[in-house]
Amino acid sequence: MEMTMSEKAFEWYKNELNLESGDHIKFHVRYGGCSTVQKGFSLGIIKEDPDQPIAQIVKDGITFFVEDKEAWYFDGHDLHIEFNDDLNEPTFDYE
Repeated sequence: MEMTMSEKAFEWYKNELNLESGDHIKFHVRYGGCSTVQKGFSLGIIKEDPDQPIAQIVKDGITFFVEDKEAWYFDGHDLHIEFNDDLNEPTFDYE
């Protein structure tokens, strides 16, 4: 599994969550919401240190990651985090 993040999405997370170098953000599976890969589930975020990351991105010393135990959610897809200017928030694209 690969994970990418646009610069605009990164800046949004950094500013909205007051992130600093050394912080860790986990993308985790949560029940509910809407997703194109798993019905009834969606991605959430939480500040947490990685345990067994399957994919990660490090920008300006900030680590964004997905844990191995949640790989089932992606069903073999990669995670691309983009930014939607109209909604003024990050979006997830699965390829």
